[in-house]
Amino acid sequence: MLRSLLRHATVTAVCSGLLWSAVPASAQSSHHTRHPHTVPSARWADRATDAYRALQANLYQGPDAHGLYLERTPRRAGDPEHSYLWPMREATAAAVDMQRLPNTGQDYRRDAAERFDTVELYFGSGDRPGYQSYLPAPLGSGGDVYYDDNAVVGLSELDQYEVTGGNTFLNRAEQVMPIVTRAWDDDSTKACPGGMDWFDSPNNNIRATNVTSLSAELAARLYEDTHNSVYLDAAEKWYGWVYSCMRQAPGLYVNDRADDGSTDPTLWSYNSGSMIGAAVALYRGTGNTDYLNKAVEDARASLAYWTQDSRLHDQPAIFNAFYFKALLALDAVRPDPAYLRAITTYADSAYATNRDAATGLFRFQPSGGGDYDPAAPAETLEQSAMVQIFATLARATQQGHHQPGHRPRS
Repeated sequence: MLRSLLRHATVTAVCSGLLWSAVPASAQSSHHTRHPHTVPSARWADRATDAYRALQANLYQGPDAHGLYLERTPRRAGDPEHSYLWPMREATAAAVDMQRLPNTGQDYRRDAAERFDTVELYFGSGDRPGYQSYLPAPLGSGGDVYYDDNAVVGLSELDQYEVTGGNTFLNRAEQVMPIVTRAWDDDSTKACPGGMDWFDSPNNNIRATNVTSLSAELAARLYEDTHNSVYLDAAEKWYGWVYSCMRQAPGLYVNDRADDGSTDPTLWSYNSGSMIGAAVALYRGTGNTDYLNKAVEDARASLAYWTQDSRLHDQPAIFNAFYFKALLALDAVRPDPAYLRAITTYADSAYATNRDAATGLFRFQPSGGGDYDPAAPAETLEQSAMVQIFATLARATQQGHHQPGHRPRS
């Protein structure tokens, strides 16, 4: 989803035209690529801990700065004082995953709770409330309400509800639903009527795959937790629109559809993941095997596509984090060892080639993926992605442990 990356000032090159940069000798000599099966759960936990510590040491601005993060380090002219909402959400998701680590997870409970308090600083009230792309007054000048940002905040609230059982997090996730619901385009004269606007503005002219599928996943998971049929109706409608209007091939979804009916054919691993995640949640909530079959078809076909050549390597790390979590959610209900093999191969390679051994920070191309770029700043967005990937793998590879799906509370 290139437009989201552009709006967060993290992309200056298109993934299909990356500038390749050799990994410095120091990075090469410090690591050895390992067969994915040789990396045990404890090693993934160690890597998650190392990446998290680097995130906190280099990008976290501390309690005196309201628990906020830098967009990237080193800071550059024109960078905002604090990060945009999306990186803040991913740092929050990283803390949630850290508190799920085997053995040491309890050490991160306070961090996770504090991250959610900080996310609330981005919320703007008024006639059209929502989490804004940048901090509203008094901490900042505010920003547009991007509906994909709001959907993923809601999903993180549900993740924290699953971990803690705290009703505050379920309530906040439910409060996101009216926000994303107003993104639905009900103009029946447009090609492929329906779909969700990318952001809240009269200037919006596209209906985005990611907004619609992530919102479908949010609604489906809320249905699991509350059994409120309104959420199920929304999830099925939103998922159905993406499946029928944006599916280029099994597991591959075009990025958006303009109001004139044209589509942006760019493919992102995160759009594959959000549709798999939505289908899995719909299956868990309804027991309808049609959704499970669709999830399996999308997972197998997308994995065949993304693991060709350097495609997965070139995707932004944060998009892969979404994709991998969806694959493991599916694996919990329909196991397939191919999913874990692909994830571990990517994670092991990124650790070996994209990590700066001196700082523990991960550096990619300006796109957020690809080869190590020594000139590129380290970003909260992608550093948080690597924390999430490693922490998720620590749980998925724990001996005798099967990566759980979302377990509804009633």
